[in-house]
Amino acid sequence: MKLIGTYSLLILFAVLAFSACTDDGPVGPDPDDFDRRALLVNWADNLVIPAYENFAAEAGALDAAAGDFAANPTAAGLESLRTAFESAYLSFQTVSMYEIGPAMIGSQGISVRNLMNSYPTSTEQIEENIALGEVNFDLPSQYDAQGFPALDYLLYGAGSDDAAILSLYTDGESAASYRSYLQALTTRILTLAQTIHTEWTSGYRDEFVENSGNGGNASIDMMVNDYIFYYEKWLRAGKVGIPAGVFSGTPLPTHVEALYHGDFARDLALEALDAVQDFFNGVHFEGSGSGESLKSYLDYLDSRRDDTQLSELINNQFESARNQIETLQQNFAAQVENDNTAMLNAYDELQKNVVLLKVDMLQALNISVDYVDADGD
Repeated sequence: MKLIGTYSLLILFAVLAFSACTDDGPVGPDPDDFDRRALLVNWADNLVIPAYENFAAEAGALDAAAGDFAANPTAAGLESLRTAFESAYLSFQTVSMYEIGPAMIGSQGISVRNLMNSYPTSTEQIEENIALGEVNFDLPSQYDAQGFPALDYLLYGAGSDDAAILSLYTDGESAASYRSYLQALTTRILTLAQTIHTEWTSGYRDEFVENSGNGGNASIDMMVNDYIFYYEKWLRAGKVGIPAGVFSGTPLPTHVEALYHGDFARDLALEALDAVQDFFNGVHFEGSGSGESLKSYLDYLDSRRDDTQLSELINNQFESARNQIETLQQNFAAQVENDNTAMLNAYDELQKNVVLLKVDMLQALNISVDYVDADGD
């Protein structure tokens, strides 16, 4: 009887083991058992809000520098304004991925990213606006005549050299109009930055944190989709792939970010890449620590690919992309014209993480893609 009982128990254990290893694989931790609220708290309090606070401060410094220059347009004032422009533009890279809640502006839900960083900018529209002396920045026709790309043109590209640029603001009947438009651009950026920060800190933060469930309208699902969309369409494609001609078949050097500044596109790309990796790892904006994150969520689920932790693969690929981008020239337009293969290599390294983030990570977290993939990747 003992032998029969032992044999029966062995059969029972075998059946149970088989049941636990169906076609869906071994039963593991449930994604819904992870502390999703703690993740949202870390995102809101330690990443998003501090980043927007910093961006609003940088936008304030930019607007003040533009005001000083408009009141007294000198060569020294132009250089000070350019320095403030660089700092604010770099700061914008740390908030650009957060297209959620307050970052959708107006009743039509216009992406603030479209208002602040649509490029290539329309120099024709800018010049027309200056000639008319008035502009409604809320109109769709004005999206590519405002923001940082418009400032890039007015500070670096509106004249053949620095002297010619300065003369636009000092000489002739249009000088006052140029100064006025410049100030309108920086004030618009400041107003948008302050509005978003205020909305996050005066109510939206709590709404965001408490919406900790799962499903397409939950905060985590929406934020993760916005994050991957930004990485795929604005960082990978916008900063690198489109200028390199990945989608057009022909290189487009005039479609780089910071076209007129010249030696700034690589800095912007690296700043954006740092920001998306820090978000993945839950690194606090000030760099003083870290909290719950996409990495810790994946590690909790023990998500793997080819026996390696998925979070490790994603971080390694971020590093590979960074290493490749660091080999590029500061001037991406010159890079495309002189050695586009290096740009294409950078795109390839960025693309590898699209698969890990958009396929492997979303499957592990049981999140569905909520945007249309128009370029077939």
